[in-house]
Amino acid sequence: MMAADHASQALGIELLEHGNGWARTCMTVRSDMVNGHDIAHGGLIFTLADTAFACACNGFGPVTVAAGCEITFVAPAHLGDLLSARASLRTRFGRSGIYDVTVWRGTDEDDVIAEFRGHSAEVRRASTGAGTAAGTRP
Repeated sequence: MMAADHASQALGIELLEHGNGWARTCMTVRSDMVNGHDIAHGGLIFTLADTAFACACNGFGPVTVAAGCEITFVAPAHLGDLLSARASLRTRFGRSGIYDVTVWRGTDEDDVIAEFRGHSAEVRRASTGAGTAAGTRP
């Protein structure tokens, strides 16, 4: 999935490791990622966390998308900061899941930048049987 994620690649987001229900990503804050306050744009921190979330929830196999997400920004990130995000499954039920993602600066996991919670939903595959319409339903 990450190999085809051109949005994450364009931001320099790297997938460091992943498994069923977990993933770790990183990104360095570039000059084109800071806002008018000279801090990292929150949308880019969200994208780093969202990428870790996507890799974690798709580790089980079925195509899974975000049904909803929220983020709390705890501290600002600055130009040149190396940010890491770790996504972890909290629970799965039916075709849904809840994941928590922590974003931190550098190698100190206690230097938290943001906390993110994502709600996932598995997407049903299109039926290819005779007499059925192609398409998916969440």
